[in-house]
Amino acid sequence: MKATLIVNPISGRGRGERAARLLREGLESRGFAVETRVTHRKGEAREWAAQANGTTSLLVGIGGDGTLNEIANGLGDRTIPIGVVPTGTSNVLALDLGLPRSVEGALRAMLAGKTAPIDAARVNGRLSFFCVGVGFDAMVLQELERRRRGAIRRSTYLPAVARALARYRAPRLVVEADGERIEGISAAIVSNLFYYGGRFFGLARDRRVDDGLFEAYFFRGDSRLALVRHGLRAMARRLKPGPSLEFRRVRRVRIESEDPVPYQVDGDLAGTTPVEIVVLPRRLRLVVP
Repeated sequence: MKATLIVNPISGRGRGERAARLLREGLESRGFAVETRVTHRKGEAREWAAQANGTTSLLVGIGGDGTLNEIANGLGDRTIPIGVVPTGTSNVLALDLGLPRSVEGALRAMLAGKTAPIDAARVNGRLSFFCVGVGFDAMVLQELERRRRGAIRRSTYLPAVARALARYRAPRLVVEADGERIEGISAAIVSNLFYYGGRFFGLARDRRVDDGLFEAYFFRGDSRLALVRHGLRAMARRLKPGPSLEFRRVRRVRIESEDPVPYQVDGDLAGTTPVEIVVLPRRLRLVVP
Protein backbone atom coordinates (compact mmCIF):
# COMPACT_ATOMS: atom_id res chain seq x y z
CA MET A 1 0.00 0.00 0.00
CA LYS A 2 1.22 3.48 -0.85
CA ALA A 3 0.04 6.80 0.57
CA THR A 4 0.89 10.24 -0.77
CA LEU A 5 0.78 13.13 1.70
CA ILE A 6 0.30 16.61 0.21
CA VAL A 7 1.16 19.23 2.81
CA ASN A 8 0.61 22.96 3.05
CA PRO A 9 3.52 23.88 5.36
CA ILE A 10 2.14 27.24 6.51
CA SER A 11 -1.33 25.89 7.29
CA GLY A 12 -2.25 26.14 10.96
CA ARG A 13 0.83 28.31 11.71
CA GLY A 14 3.17 25.46 10.84
CA ARG A 15 1.02 22.66 12.26
CA GLY A 16 0.80 21.12 8.78
CA GLU A 17 4.42 20.00 8.68
CA ARG A 18 4.31 18.58 12.20
CA ALA A 19 1.11 16.70 11.39
CA ALA A 20 2.66 15.29 8.21
CA ARG A 21 5.67 13.98 10.12
CA LEU A 22 3.50 12.23 12.72
CA LEU A 23 1.14 10.80 10.12
CA ARG A 24 4.01 9.51 8.03
CA GLU A 25 5.49 7.72 11.03
CA GLY A 26 2.11 6.20 11.87
CA LEU A 27 1.44 4.96 8.35
CA GLU A 28 4.95 3.59 7.84
CA SER A 29 4.74 1.65 11.09
CA ARG A 30 1.62 -0.04 9.66
CA GLY A 31 3.36 -1.09 6.44
CA PHE A 32 2.54 1.82 4.13
CA ALA A 33 5.08 3.22 1.70
CA VAL A 34 4.69 6.97 2.19
CA GLU A 35 5.62 9.84 -0.12
CA THR A 36 5.44 13.39 1.23
CA ARG A 37 4.98 16.38 -1.07
CA VAL A 38 5.22 19.89 0.40
CA THR A 39 3.59 22.79 -1.44
CA HIS A 40 5.25 26.19 -1.81
CA ARG A 41 2.81 28.01 -4.09
CA LYS A 42 -0.82 28.04 -5.16
CA GLY A 43 -1.62 25.27 -7.63
CA GLU A 44 1.18 22.96 -6.55
CA ALA A 45 -1.11 20.61 -4.58
CA ARG A 46 -3.06 20.06 -7.79
CA GLU A 47 0.15 19.20 -9.64
CA TRP A 48 1.27 16.76 -6.95
CA ALA A 49 -2.14 15.06 -6.95
CA ALA A 50 -2.07 14.71 -10.73
CA GLN A 51 1.42 13.17 -10.58
CA ALA A 52 0.39 10.72 -7.85
CA ASN A 53 -2.74 9.75 -9.77
CA GLY A 54 -2.53 6.04 -10.62
CA THR A 55 0.55 5.41 -8.46
CA THR A 56 -0.95 5.62 -4.98
CA SER A 57 -3.83 4.00 -3.08
CA LEU A 58 -4.47 6.93 -0.71
CA LEU A 59 -4.09 10.69 -1.11
CA VAL A 60 -3.98 12.74 2.09
CA GLY A 61 -4.45 16.49 2.21
CA ILE A 62 -2.82 18.16 5.20
CA GLY A 63 -3.94 21.77 5.13
CA GLY A 64 -7.09 23.78 4.65
CA ASP A 65 -10.05 23.72 2.30
CA GLY A 66 -8.01 25.22 -0.55
CA THR A 67 -5.50 22.35 -0.38
CA LEU A 68 -8.32 19.81 -0.59
CA ASN A 69 -9.86 21.60 -3.55
CA GLU A 70 -6.56 21.48 -5.42
CA ILE A 71 -6.14 17.76 -4.68
CA ALA A 72 -9.64 17.03 -5.98
CA ASN A 73 -8.89 18.99 -9.16
CA GLY A 74 -5.64 17.10 -9.64
CA LEU A 75 -7.38 13.73 -9.44
CA GLY A 76 -9.33 14.20 -12.65
CA ASP A 77 -11.87 11.41 -13.14
CA ARG A 78 -10.25 8.91 -10.78
CA THR A 79 -11.77 8.06 -7.41
CA ILE A 80 -8.73 7.47 -5.21
CA PRO A 81 -9.74 7.82 -1.53
CA ILE A 82 -8.87 11.23 -0.09
CA GLY A 83 -7.84 11.47 3.55
CA VAL A 84 -7.92 14.74 5.45
CA VAL A 85 -5.92 16.22 8.31
CA PRO A 86 -7.55 19.66 8.73
CA THR A 87 -5.06 22.37 9.71
CA GLY A 88 -6.53 25.36 7.86
CA THR A 89 -8.48 28.42 8.96
CA SER A 90 -12.05 27.33 8.21
CA ASN A 91 -11.97 23.55 7.61
CA VAL A 92 -15.63 23.51 6.59
CA LEU A 93 -15.49 20.00 5.17
CA ALA A 94 -14.05 18.57 8.39
CA LEU A 95 -16.69 20.41 10.41
CA ASP A 96 -19.51 19.22 8.19
CA LEU A 97 -18.56 15.55 8.12
CA GLY A 98 -17.19 15.38 11.67
CA LEU A 99 -13.69 14.47 10.50
CA PRO A 100 -11.02 14.08 13.20
CA ARG A 101 -8.86 17.13 13.79
CA SER A 102 -6.06 15.15 15.41
CA VAL A 103 -3.42 13.14 13.58
CA GLU A 104 -4.23 10.11 15.74
CA GLY A 105 -7.92 10.26 14.83
CA ALA A 106 -7.18 10.74 11.14
CA LEU A 107 -4.73 7.83 11.19
CA ARG A 108 -7.32 5.52 12.75
CA ALA A 109 -9.84 6.47 10.06
CA MET A 110 -7.32 5.84 7.27
CA LEU A 111 -6.36 2.44 8.66
CA ALA A 112 -10.05 1.46 8.99
CA GLY A 113 -10.53 2.31 5.31
CA LYS A 114 -14.12 3.56 5.48
CA THR A 115 -15.02 6.10 2.78
CA ALA A 116 -18.09 8.19 1.95
CA PRO A 117 -19.14 9.78 -1.36
CA ILE A 118 -19.45 13.53 -1.76
CA ASP A 119 -20.89 15.45 -4.69
CA ALA A 120 -18.71 17.64 -6.86
CA ALA A 121 -19.55 20.38 -9.34
CA ARG A 122 -17.74 21.78 -12.34
CA VAL A 123 -17.40 25.58 -12.05
CA ASN A 124 -16.12 27.18 -15.25
CA GLY A 125 -13.87 24.16 -15.74
CA ARG A 126 -12.79 23.93 -12.11
CA LEU A 127 -13.96 21.37 -9.56
CA SER A 128 -15.84 22.39 -6.40
CA PHE A 129 -17.23 20.29 -3.59
CA PHE A 130 -17.71 22.94 -0.88
CA CYS A 131 -19.22 26.21 -2.00
CA VAL A 132 -19.35 28.78 -4.79
CA GLY A 133 -20.10 32.39 -3.91
CA VAL A 134 -20.85 35.22 -6.32
CA GLY A 135 -20.84 38.79 -5.02
CA PHE A 136 -19.95 40.05 -1.57
CA ASP A 137 -18.03 37.05 -0.20
CA ALA A 138 -15.77 37.09 -3.26
CA MET A 139 -15.36 40.87 -2.84
CA VAL A 140 -14.06 40.17 0.68
CA LEU A 141 -11.53 37.74 -0.76
CA GLN A 142 -10.45 40.39 -3.27
CA GLU A 143 -9.70 42.75 -0.40
CA LEU A 144 -7.90 39.97 1.46
CA GLU A 145 -5.67 39.13 -1.51
CA ARG A 146 -4.74 42.78 -2.08
CA ARG A 147 -3.06 43.01 1.33
CA ARG A 148 -2.28 39.41 2.18
CA ARG A 149 1.08 38.70 3.79
CA GLY A 150 1.76 35.07 4.71
CA ALA A 151 -0.75 32.72 6.34
CA ILE A 152 -4.42 33.68 6.74
CA ARG A 153 -5.91 33.84 10.23
CA ARG A 154 -9.51 34.45 11.20
CA SER A 155 -8.58 37.94 12.38
CA THR A 156 -7.31 38.89 8.92
CA TYR A 157 -10.83 38.61 7.54
CA LEU A 158 -12.27 41.42 9.68
CA PRO A 159 -10.43 44.32 7.99
CA ALA A 160 -11.18 42.76 4.58
CA VAL A 161 -14.90 42.62 5.41
CA ALA A 162 -14.83 46.26 6.57
CA ARG A 163 -13.11 47.41 3.37
CA ALA A 164 -15.49 45.41 1.17
CA LEU A 165 -18.51 46.89 2.99
CA ALA A 166 -17.15 50.42 2.60
CA ARG A 167 -16.77 49.93 -1.17
CA TYR A 168 -19.91 47.87 -1.65
CA ARG A 169 -22.22 48.55 -4.56
CA ALA A 170 -24.80 45.83 -5.02
CA PRO A 171 -24.30 43.98 -8.29
CA ARG A 172 -27.22 43.00 -10.48
CA LEU A 173 -27.05 39.33 -11.24
CA VAL A 174 -29.15 37.40 -13.72
CA VAL A 175 -29.49 33.77 -12.67
CA GLU A 176 -30.61 30.72 -14.59
CA ALA A 177 -31.29 27.79 -12.26
CA ASP A 178 -32.08 24.46 -13.95
CA GLY A 179 -33.43 26.37 -16.95
CA GLU A 180 -35.49 28.96 -15.03
CA ARG A 181 -34.49 32.62 -15.19
CA ILE A 182 -34.34 34.61 -11.93
CA GLU A 183 -33.73 38.37 -11.86
CA GLY A 184 -33.16 40.97 -9.18
CA ILE A 185 -30.43 38.99 -7.40
CA SER A 186 -27.51 40.78 -5.72
CA ALA A 187 -25.55 37.78 -4.36
CA ALA A 188 -25.55 34.00 -4.69
CA ILE A 189 -24.20 31.05 -2.73
CA VAL A 190 -24.32 27.58 -4.26
CA SER A 191 -23.18 25.10 -1.62
CA ASN A 192 -22.91 21.40 -0.86
CA LEU A 193 -22.31 21.82 2.89
CA PHE A 194 -24.00 23.22 5.98
CA TYR A 195 -21.08 25.24 7.32
CA TYR A 196 -19.93 28.34 5.50
CA GLY A 197 -16.82 30.28 6.47
CA GLY A 198 -16.06 27.98 9.39
CA ARG A 199 -18.42 27.67 12.35
CA PHE A 200 -19.74 31.21 12.04
CA PHE A 201 -22.42 30.73 9.38
CA GLY A 202 -24.93 27.94 8.82
CA LEU A 203 -26.94 27.12 5.69
CA ALA A 204 -29.50 24.32 5.09
CA ARG A 205 -29.48 21.81 7.92
CA ASP A 206 -31.17 19.15 5.78
CA ARG A 207 -28.51 19.30 3.08
CA ARG A 208 -27.07 16.03 1.78
CA VAL A 209 -23.57 15.83 0.37
CA ASP A 210 -24.29 12.87 -1.92
CA ASP A 211 -27.74 13.49 -3.44
CA GLY A 212 -26.58 14.83 -6.81
CA LEU A 213 -27.69 18.36 -5.92
CA PHE A 214 -26.21 21.54 -4.48
CA GLU A 215 -28.22 24.00 -2.36
CA ALA A 216 -28.56 27.46 -3.93
CA TYR A 217 -29.25 30.70 -2.04
CA PHE A 218 -30.13 33.73 -4.15
CA PHE A 219 -30.17 37.00 -2.19
CA ARG A 220 -32.07 40.19 -2.94
CA GLY A 221 -31.40 43.66 -1.51
CA ASP A 222 -29.31 46.58 -2.72
CA SER A 223 -28.15 48.10 0.56
CA ARG A 224 -25.35 47.38 3.00
CA LEU A 225 -28.05 46.93 5.66
CA ALA A 226 -29.65 44.12 3.64
CA LEU A 227 -26.24 42.49 3.35
CA VAL A 228 -25.67 42.66 7.11
CA ARG A 229 -29.13 41.22 7.77
CA HIS A 230 -28.40 38.22 5.56
CA GLY A 231 -25.13 37.70 7.42
CA LEU A 232 -26.78 37.88 10.85
CA ARG A 233 -29.45 35.39 9.81
CA ALA A 234 -26.81 32.97 8.61
CA MET A 235 -24.94 33.36 11.92
CA ALA A 236 -28.19 32.65 13.79
CA ARG A 237 -28.89 29.62 11.52
CA ARG A 238 -32.11 31.32 10.37
CA LEU A 239 -31.68 31.61 6.63
CA LYS A 240 -35.22 30.98 5.39
CA PRO A 241 -36.85 31.48 1.98
CA GLY A 242 -38.77 34.72 1.66
CA PRO A 243 -38.92 37.96 -0.33
CA SER A 244 -35.19 38.62 0.21
CA LEU A 245 -33.97 35.03 -0.21
CA GLU A 246 -34.80 32.43 -2.83
CA PHE A 247 -33.71 28.88 -2.03
CA ARG A 248 -33.47 25.97 -4.44
CA ARG A 249 -31.80 22.60 -4.84
CA VAL A 250 -30.11 22.62 -8.19
CA ARG A 251 -28.10 20.66 -10.72
CA ARG A 252 -27.09 23.54 -12.98
CA VAL A 253 -26.78 27.28 -12.36
CA ARG A 254 -25.53 30.02 -14.67
CA ILE A 255 -24.95 33.53 -13.32
CA GLU A 256 -24.34 36.56 -15.52
CA SER A 257 -24.04 40.31 -14.96
CA GLU A 258 -23.62 43.40 -17.11
CA ASP A 259 -20.49 44.39 -15.18
CA PRO A 260 -17.93 41.77 -14.04
CA VAL A 261 -18.67 40.45 -10.55
CA PRO A 262 -16.11 38.32 -8.66
CA TYR A 263 -16.81 34.76 -7.60
CA GLN A 264 -15.04 32.33 -5.28
CA VAL A 265 -14.74 28.55 -5.40
CA ASP A 266 -14.22 26.67 -2.14
CA GLY A 267 -12.83 29.78 -0.46
CA ASP A 268 -10.45 30.86 -3.24
CA LEU A 269 -10.99 33.82 -5.53
CA ALA A 270 -11.57 32.27 -8.96
CA GLY A 271 -12.56 34.98 -11.47
CA THR A 272 -15.50 37.12 -12.54
CA THR A 273 -18.91 36.47 -14.07
CA PRO A 274 -20.23 34.79 -16.10
CA VAL A 275 -19.99 31.58 -14.07
CA GLU A 276 -21.61 28.21 -14.71
CA ILE A 277 -22.00 25.55 -11.99
CA VAL A 278 -22.87 21.99 -13.02
CA VAL A 279 -23.19 19.16 -10.48
CA LEU A 280 -21.37 16.12 -11.87
CA PRO A 281 -22.62 12.52 -11.95
CA ARG A 282 -19.38 11.26 -10.40
CA ARG A 283 -18.54 11.72 -6.73
CA LEU A 284 -15.34 12.02 -4.75
CA ARG A 285 -14.58 9.49 -2.02
CA LEU A 286 -13.43 10.79 1.35
CA VAL A 287 -12.00 8.82 4.26
CA VAL A 288 -14.38 9.16 7.21
CA PRO A 289 -14.42 7.81 10.78
